Amino acid sequence: MGNPKTGIGRCLGTFGELLQGALPIERREFLVTLPISEGSTAEFTAVRGSKGVHVFPPYKEKSRRLAEELLRLYNLEAGGELHIKSELHPGKGCASSSADMVATARAIQSAFGIQIPRHSLARIMSAIEPSDGVMYEGIVSFYQREGIVHGHLGTLPSLTVVALDEGGRVETMELCGDRRFNSTSRLAEYERLLLDLVRAVKRRHLPSVGDVATRSAVLNQDVLPKEHLELFLDLRTRYDALGVVATHSGTCLGLLLDPGSLRHSEALPELVGELLALQCPGVRVYRTYGFEHQTTTEMM
Repeated sequence: MGNPKTGIGRCLGTFGELLQGALPIERREFLVTLPISEGSTAEFTAVRGSKGVHVFPPYKEKSRRLAEELLRLYNLEAGGELHIKSELHPGKGCASSSADMVATARAIQSAFGIQIPRHSLARIMSAIEPSDGVMYEGIVSFYQREGIVHGHLGTLPSLTVVALDEGGRVETMELCGDRRFNSTSRLAEYERLLLDLVRAVKRRHLPSVGDVATRSAVLNQDVLPKEHLELFLDLRTRYDALGVVATHSGTCLGLLLDPGSLRHSEALPELVGELLALQCPGVRVYRTYGFEHQTTTEMM
């Protein structure tokens, strides 16, 4: 059967989206990523002559399908085993499936010494499921249905996200089938918000980033309502937070904080304590993946 080859890959998740909606031209749906330091790691062991890919845990079916498709497309006459470990819970809106798949592709790259272009990977992934743009560095706007990057916005300093999980799970395929963006005024607003966000990230003007994220969370109430949004809008004011960020296709809300602010060290434990008192399924503190962390090691 030949000697086994093993490769390891990693990909970061995203805490929901800074912005998600649709643009007037062709009503194309898009999202803007908010990378976080948590993600998925994949290890792929290939054996030439074997057939099929066995994935562990077995429910990571999308990653198995991607692995087999990549092996076929690149004429890698092998099967093997794929092991995935993720710090991201599925169905919460943190790009768990997308991070799994990108980590899988990077593990296959490592095992065979090949290069899989990111634009090609994005297209292949989108055929399996509408995907986040986590295969690209930094903050990107991304057409998730087609798997096409719309624009590279840049990077921001590392920020704090204090997150509340309202519970349950959301299946991306089911939700995407229910989305409707029929209002001309709503489409125009999403276009304006995207332009505002592009300028804010370029200038690294954090309050404006928070304003766009908050408005997007409010607009998403028409698609996937969050029970605690009004509370989070109030918390934003009381804790002088940058804004509210939603996992638009998931179950979480987050309060975006600037670690450089004078109130951060004092406000963080108070805020976490207030959210814990709600007795919801989960409260977590994330750090976004800022420009000070950027390296070339994750490029494809």
